[in-house]
Amino acid sequence: MAESNLVAPGSPRGQRIAVLGAGPMGLAVAYQLALDGHRPVVFEADDRVGGMTAAFDFGGLQIERYYHFHCTSDTAFFQVLEELGLSSKMHWVATKMGYWYQNRLQPWGNPMALLTFKGLGLVAKFRYGLHAFLSTKRNDWKPLDHVEATGWIKRWVGAEAYEVLWKRLFDYKFYEHSSNLSAAWIWSRIRRIGRSRYSLFKEKLGYLDGGSQTLLDALKAAIEAKGGEVRLASPASKVVIEDGAVKGVQTAAGMEVFDKIVSTVPLPYVPRLMPELPAQTLQAFAALKNIAVVCVIAKLRKPLTENFWLNINDPEMDIPGLVEYSNLRPLDPHVLYVPFYMPGEHPKFQDADEVFLAKVRRYCMKINPALTEDDFIDMRASRYRYAQPICDPGYLDRLPPAALPVQGLWVADTSYYYPEDRGISESIGFGRELAKSAAAAQTR
Repeated sequence: MAESNLVAPGSPRGQRIAVLGAGPMGLAVAYQLALDGHRPVVFEADDRVGGMTAAFDFGGLQIERYYHFHCTSDTAFFQVLEELGLSSKMHWVATKMGYWYQNRLQPWGNPMALLTFKGLGLVAKFRYGLHAFLSTKRNDWKPLDHVEATGWIKRWVGAEAYEVLWKRLFDYKFYEHSSNLSAAWIWSRIRRIGRSRYSLFKEKLGYLDGGSQTLLDALKAAIEAKGGEVRLASPASKVVIEDGAVKGVQTAAGMEVFDKIVSTVPLPYVPRLMPELPAQTLQAFAALKNIAVVCVIAKLRKPLTENFWLNINDPEMDIPGLVEYSNLRPLDPHVLYVPFYMPGEHPKFQDADEVFLAKVRRYCMKINPALTEDDFIDMRASRYRYAQPICDPGYLDRLPPAALPVQGLWVADTSYYYPEDRGISESIGFGRELAKSAAAAQTR
């Protein structure tokens, strides 16, 4: 804890630094800056902190719009919990996975489930299991950076296991982009879940009392207690650049001068916020693609299944899976998340909320015929246009450095900790290091 209060060598104290975006990364940047004696001012367009981790009032229940969980490898997350005095609010649960395939709900996620899985041959099972095991043990991702993911998986598991266990997961998340994804990015997802196991047969995931809002509120309070500001419903409209250096932030209230600026908003927003960046940098940001999500959250009178995560391979369902959140965090009534991922340009993204709600009711009643329409107490749909970066082979090479070719300006979002998937812990760890780098940099 004492080390986090030290200013990096050569860093002037008391810098006034703007932070754009109050998601976990933006809050982590501001938190670290405030710890180190600087004066961060966070600008957030939403009326609440959190970004994709933000909570909403779901009929009297404060809960995230999009589901989150924690793994035993989330080191940066645990560190900040300790610093904020929240470690006692962390709980661990032995969770279960399932697979809906051939109109049958089957156990999933451990060697015995793989061995008894109906609809897959023995050789395919062996190859799939070997690939998952070796991916969990692997640490060096760089040889996979320029490798295309579906080809990599097919070479390991074979055509049969790919068709049954992988293809629809790709197709119903990435659509036309599914055949051009980085193997390193897919590998990191396999490894993270694999390393959350505390035995060969048991998976362990974690949740916070009160959900992510507990952490978000504590970070905001810590920033403000140390002299920082968090301004909600206060979007930045432009980063003002003059003579190759940042001057300040333009908002509805006017232009405000800052020593430095750190942006953590989704990268597709950067060109409109910073139109005066060099043309090559603007082109690099404009070329990046993202997947959108429509996430349905439902309250049910009874559980759908006993699983936390349910993979789905069903020609009548256009989802790769769903999350029964109350099988991790105890809630009454039961809470279910059903994410529909798709490119933001896909016509389906324009469908009305009720289209997605009706699909969820239909899918759930097929999976569990004991459910009726009356078992759905409440349902909502949330949309996020830039939910997931599309990480193609060699993705990191095409990202501009976080320290842009403008004095006093840093830009990053969840893309920057590739090949790791977007997550609260990764955002916190990257954000704190970004804050230290920005504060230590000398400006003229």
